[in-house]
This record gives sequence, structure tokens and C-alpha cells, in this order.
Amino acid sequence: MGETAHVDSTDLGTPASPPPDHSGDAFGPLRLPLFRDRFIAATVSNVGTWMQDTAGTWLMTALTSSPLLIALMQTAASLPVLFLGLLAGATADIFDRRRLLLIWQWWMLATVALLAVLTFANIISPVMLLFLTFLLNIGSSMNNPAWQAIVPELVPHEELPNAVTLNAASNNIARALGPAFGGLMVAAFTHARTGAAWVFALNSLSFAGVIWILWKWKRKPLFKSALPAERIAGSVRSGLRYLRYAPNVQGPLIRAFIFAFFVSAVWSLLAVLAKKDLHRSSLSGAMGYGILNGCLGLGAVVAAGTLARIRKRIDADTLLAITGVYYVIVFLVLALVPQPWIIIPVLLGAGFAWTSTMSTLNVSVQLSVPGWVYARALGTYMMTFQGGLALGSVTWGMIAEHSSVRVAMLCAAVGMAVSIPFTSRIHILKGSLPDLTPYEWKRPLPTLAATPQPDDGPVRISVHYRIPQANYIAFATAIHELKGARLRDGAVRWGIYRDAANPEHINETFIMESWLEYLRSRERTTADDQGLRKRVWEMHEGDEPPRVSHQVWVAEVGPADPRDEA
Repeated sequence: MGETAHVDSTDLGTPASPPPDHSGDAFGPLRLPLFRDRFIAATVSNVGTWMQDTAGTWLMTALTSSPLLIALMQTAASLPVLFLGLLAGATADIFDRRRLLLIWQWWMLATVALLAVLTFANIISPVMLLFLTFLLNIGSSMNNPAWQAIVPELVPHEELPNAVTLNAASNNIARALGPAFGGLMVAAFTHARTGAAWVFALNSLSFAGVIWILWKWKRKPLFKSALPAERIAGSVRSGLRYLRYAPNVQGPLIRAFIFAFFVSAVWSLLAVLAKKDLHRSSLSGAMGYGILNGCLGLGAVVAAGTLARIRKRIDADTLLAITGVYYVIVFLVLALVPQPWIIIPVLLGAGFAWTSTMSTLNVSVQLSVPGWVYARALGTYMMTFQGGLALGSVTWGMIAEHSSVRVAMLCAAVGMAVSIPFTSRIHILKGSLPDLTPYEWKRPLPTLAATPQPDDGPVRISVHYRIPQANYIAFATAIHELKGARLRDGAVRWGIYRDAANPEHINETFIMESWLEYLRSRERTTADDQGLRKRVWEMHEGDEPPRVSHQVWVAEVGPADPRDEA
């Protein structure tokens, strides 16, 4: 059930007419029925999730007055992704994504239903609430990479940025409505426990629509490998290896962690702010907290509808710098001017800045990785982002516990302001994007006297070049660019050596863990990688192309048993 593969040129057929270009239309993907059905079902489910988030956090304020325990609700929601994000991506790249999504949707439905029953029975405690929130988000963390990774299967490539933004819009429409609905339901009952229990019960039902859409979906993967699927441990290693040698992916990961770390001060302490600092205003209580959370969501929805046009006028680096500065202002307002008529418009802008930042970083990851490692990259992105939220929530919760919410917000403002000059040096979506479509191998596998078994290895591949002195500098530059491609695609070691006796003879060597990994590396080659390889080979001088040799590790053989000769 592996899902990375090349497309044989004989299967391409006659090129189809290009689809209409709606790339400038933020709502273009909704014209596609499958994506539209998925969007509606996800939005309904997300409304339930945000109702749950609001009701659960407010229930915690009813169970305890500790700012740290209240802030730990955000940590319980974020921590599973920190530990499971890469594993979730690895499983989504190996197994059938539709089946995985069905499994984890049922997991979340069952967990929320259990939480509802325990809350109705009035036996819920702070520790139990944290534990079940943690279990719920195990399902969410395992679900999300596969959920995002199916988007390229539903929309054309040119619609991908708009589809990613609409996914964010789905979550943020829910964020605008869910907290208000959740707060209203909790406030409608005399006891917070009863209102929260009804919210949990409704949320468990909200998963049914997504399950139904997935059940009906007849999935057709973009690529299907003829090779055996990777094992989970090997998939995790190859994903980490790819990210280690992919600087264009590392930048968004660093920026996502830093941004989430500081912005978590808003998410984790907003309930405390509503209960304590705004207790004399119209925004106090569960309903007030729901309204504050809804303001964030409403601003995010506005961003989702306008972001396509904004991207045409402002480059990604400038947009991220503006949103970073804006959040410094948000922290200062929440700390120094806790007045509802000021906080509401500021939070609307905060929601706009949140979606603008996270959608931009998410798109940059999705446009920077090939299909074979797609879900693993998304899982790592979510792991990094949620890790920032989890660590930040603990940090700001502890500061608020030992001082005040005001001090925590001021510390977040200072930290965000200091980070902006550093993060601005990490560029996002700058320059032309690489062509990551799979390269269609038209040459056969090497003809060998003894074809290795799949598990044989390690395997050393040597490429022998003859490079004239005049091409040496250009070759050295290009071959070291090719090094990154070799290592990203599976090589565990790489080297380039010049013959001291004959300087025109240069040998490139890279090592694969096994013959099967070498075959996989051929499938993983993108059109951009092949263009670089072609540029290197064209510098070779001679009537024949560079000579390639394949050497397989010789395992130690023990002494023969004399009885075998009898």
C-alpha cells in the first residue's frame, strides 16, 4: 500500500486540456464536488471541536482556579502532535489514507462520547479532563497529516494554495461560531458541568459527517509504487533524512515554532483573562470567553477570503513580518488595556494575522516537498507548530501562576519583538519553486551479472566522471548541489573524490542502506533533481556517459563445517 512512485510514460496518454485557472479566486476549489463535500463535513466537525475546546477549557475553570492547570488544557491538546506528528506522517505515507482517516475519526468520536458520559455522571476531575483531552488529541494528531495530505488528490496543483487557505477557513469559520455556541450552551445551564456535557455529546455526533464522506470516497492515489511499502521505522528515518537536507522546508518549521510559542499566550490565557481580568465587564463568564474566541475565528475567516489577493501584492516575508509586529501590539493591549471595546477589534485582527501566518507557512511546506514524503513533512510541520504551542502554554501559564496574566502577556510581547529580526532572515517562498513532479525514468535498471536481493546491502554506487580542467569549478559547484538530492532521496553517506594521479578523473560515491532503498531512490527522483543530474553529466568528457558501478556489501562468512564435506 505504499504511495510513492513514478508514472510510466506509457500510461500518460494524450495530454488533457488544461483546467480553468481559478488560482486568483480564493473559492475556486469549492467548484469541485468532492472537495466541497469534504469542506462542508469538516466545517461541521470543526464547529463541534471548537465548541468542545471552549466548553472543556471553561469546565476546567469551574473545576480549579489554577492558571497553570487551565493553561495545561492547551498543552494537553498540543502535546500529542509533538510526540506523534512524524509517526502520523509516516503512516499516512505508507498506508491507505482513507482507511487511516476512518480509524482515527472513530477514535475521536468514541473518546468524546466517553468524556460526555463521565461529565453527565458528574465524576469528571481536572486530571481526568486533561487525560481525555490528551486522548482525543492523539486521534487528532494521527488524523491531521493524512487529512491534509489528501488535498492534492482532490484539487489541481495550481489550486493548492487556495485549497490550503480554505482548509484554514473551515477551521476558522468554526472558530468564529464554535466558541460562541459552546459558551452559550455552557451558560444556558445552571452548572457548567451539565452544559459542557451536552457540548461533548454534540461534538461526538459531529464526526459522523466526516466518517460518511470518507466512507463514500472512492480514492485513487496520485502515485502507487510497485515496490514493497516501507516499514514504519524506515519511513520515519527517511522522512527525517529528507528534512535534514531540505533547507527550504527547515525555514517554515523554525518560523512556525517561534510564532506558535509566543502566540500560545493568547490561546492558553484567554479564559483566565475573561474570568479574572474582565470579571466586571460584559465579556466575563463562559459566554464572554466564547465571544473573545469567536472574534479570533471571525478575523481568521476574513483572512481566508482575502489572502489570495493579499499574496499577489505582498511577498511572504513581508506578510510574516507584519503579522509578527501586530501580535506584539495584541499582547500589549491584552496586558495594559483590558477594555472590551478595544479587545474585540484587536482580537479580530489577531485572527486575521494568525491565519495569514499559518496558511503561508503551511503552503510553503506543501509546495517544497515531493509526493513521496508529503505527509511526513506535514506531520513534522504540525509537530513543530504544536510543540511551540505546548511549550509556550506551559511557559505563559507558569508565569501567570506566579505573577499575573498581565506579566505573562508583557513577556510574550517582548519575546515576540526580539524574535522578529531573527525570523525575518529566514526567507519563505522566495524565488522560483523547484519542479517536484516525479521524474519519469525512461532508462532500464542496470544490467548486472547477479541482481542483488532487496535486503542486500549496504550498496555503494560509484559514478566515474572525466572532467576537463576548464569545467572543474562549475562541476564542483553542481556536484555539491546534487549531494543534497542524493541524501534527501535515501543515501546515508556521500563523497566526491579527485584522482591525485589523474586530476581529470573524479569519482562520486554514495551509499544506500539496501538494494531496495536504491530502487526507492530512483522512484523518488524529481524532475528538478534530474535536471541537476543532467547538468552534471553534461560536463563529463568522453564518447561514453559516466561509468556507474554498483557494489554490494560482502557479509562475513563463518568457517565451513567439516561435516558439510562428508
